[in-house]
Amino acid sequence: MIRIVAVGKIKEKAMVQLIDEYRKRLTPFTRLEIVEVSDEHAPQNNSEAENTLVKEKEGRRLLSAIKDNEYVILLDLWGKMYDSVRFARELEQLQTQGNSTLTFVIAGSLGPSEEVIRRSNLRWKLSDLTFTHQMTRLLVLEQIYRAYMIRHHRPYHK
Repeated sequence: MIRIVAVGKIKEKAMVQLIDEYRKRLTPFTRLEIVEVSDEHAPQNNSEAENTLVKEKEGRRLLSAIKDNEYVILLDLWGKMYDSVRFARELEQLQTQGNSTLTFVIAGSLGPSEEVIRRSNLRWKLSDLTFTHQMTRLLVLEQIYRAYMIRHHRPYHK
C-alpha cells in the first residue's frame, strides 16, 4: 500500500483531476490512500519562533496520521535524490523487504518539524527546483506510477 500524508488541501480543480488520473492509473498495482491534514496560517512576517511553532503544529498533525509500522519517506530539500530507474528499484526493494505500507510525507510550506524528520525512514529530495505543494503531490504520484511502469517493463518510461 502507498499512502501520501500531506499538509494542506488541493483546491485547484485541474490539479485534483490530474491527481485523480494518477490515482486511477495506480489502481492495478497498489492501494493508494491520500490523507490531508490542515495547514497553519504562516504570514511572511512571522518570526523564526513563530515559524517553528507552525512547523510543530503541522508536524503533530502529520505524525497523528502515520502508524508505527509504516515506512516513512519524507519529501525533504536535504534528502537523497534518485533518478527514476533507481527510485523504482528503491521502492521495489523496500516493498520486498516487508514494508507493506510506504508513506510519503509532504510537509507544509515551511518544511517539516524536527519530530517528522526523526520519524522518517528515508528523506527524498524530488528535485533541486522549487515546486508548490500541490505540484509536489502530483509529481510524487507520477514518479510512483513511473516506478511501477519500470518494474513491470511497461513502455511508459522512455
